[in-house]
Amino acid sequence: MNSKRESTSKFLSYVLRHKPETIGLSLDTEGWAVIDQLIRLANGHGTKLTRELLLEVVATSDKKRFALSPDGSRIRANQGHSIQTNLNLQPRIPPQTLFHGTATRFEESIRARGLVAGTRQYVHLSIDKTTALQVGKRYGKPLLLEVEVLAMTRNGHEFFKSENGIWLTRTVPTAYLRFPDAPKNRLKQRREAA
Repeated sequence: MNSKRESTSKFLSYVLRHKPETIGLSLDTEGWAVIDQLIRLANGHGTKLTRELLLEVVATSDKKRFALSPDGSRIRANQGHSIQTNLNLQPRIPPQTLFHGTATRFEESIRARGLVAGTRQYVHLSIDKTTALQVGKRYGKPLLLEVEVLAMTRNGHEFFKSENGIWLTRTVPTAYLRFPDAPKNRLKQRREAA
């Protein structure tokens, strides 16, 4: 991604997922922003944005971070919101195993509390190890965690799939996590003890 598209993608992520008020933008309850308003407000706050650049960022984003409304008049982030947003996601049946990438410095906290959404609405999970490791590398030395999805769904946890293929859930208790040093039978023992 070239530097202009990358900086625009970061700007869009910031205002559509976290702080729309920094440019005076209003999102509806589903996280949609009117594109014309977004462009006008971005330019008024010193961020050069055109419809063409916005559409280029949406089209070329390898992670498909953004979605356009069917009529092309609105845009929203597909996931990762720290602001309350109703993405109208319906519970879905996920693959038996999903992965979460984070940094090793968070391992102690995760072992104690599990995976929690923190400032976001959902915990983000990947279908493959490579993607999860790439996410983990963004935060430091990567830690790859395996999530026992089948056991979670049997115990009533719900999973959702965002428009860009990221799996989401509210929390992942420690009992359903497999750490790199934990053999499979240790995970089972932890669940039975819980």
